[in-house]
Amino acid sequence: MNQSSFQSAKPGPRGERGAAAVEFALVSLVFFTMLFGATEMGRLMFYWNTAAEVTRLGARMAVVCDPDAVTRDVIRSRMRELLPIVPDADIVVAYSPAGCTVETCQLATVSIVATTPLQTYIPFAPISVLMPTFTTTLSRESMQSTFGGTTNPVCQ
Repeated sequence: MNQSSFQSAKPGPRGERGAAAVEFALVSLVFFTMLFGATEMGRLMFYWNTAAEVTRLGARMAVVCDPDAVTRDVIRSRMRELLPIVPDADIVVAYSPAGCTVETCQLATVSIVATTPLQTYIPFAPISVLMPTFTTTLSRESMQSTFGGTTNPVCQ
C-alpha cells in the first residue's frame, strides 16, 4: 500500500467540517432543556416546601395567640413575609368550633388555597403550575397573647 492510497482512506478535513458543531447543537438542546427542567422542578419543590412550612408556622401562631381578627392579620402578614407569592386572600385562618372564644376553641386550622399559578422559565416550553392546597390543623394550647402582663413573643 503506497502513501497516497493511505491518505485517501482517512476522512479529510473537508468532509467533516461542522459535524462536531451540529452534534453539539443537537445534544446541547436536549441537555439544556433537561437542565432547565430539573432546575425548575427544584424551584417548584422549594415553593411547595415553603408553603407547607408557612402553614405550620401559621397554625402554631394560631394555637398560642388570641383567636381574634388582629391575630389573624398578624398570622397572614408573617406568612406573607416568608412566602410573598401567595396573596392575603388565599390564606385562611379558622378556629373550631366556629365563633369560639379563648376558653371554648378546640382546633386552629391554617390553609393556603393557592389560586396563583407558578410560571416556569423553561425556554420554548413555559408551563404554568398551580400549587396544591396546604392545610395544617393543631389542637389548642394557650390561645393567649399575654401571661400575667408578659407578652407572648410568638404573637408579635
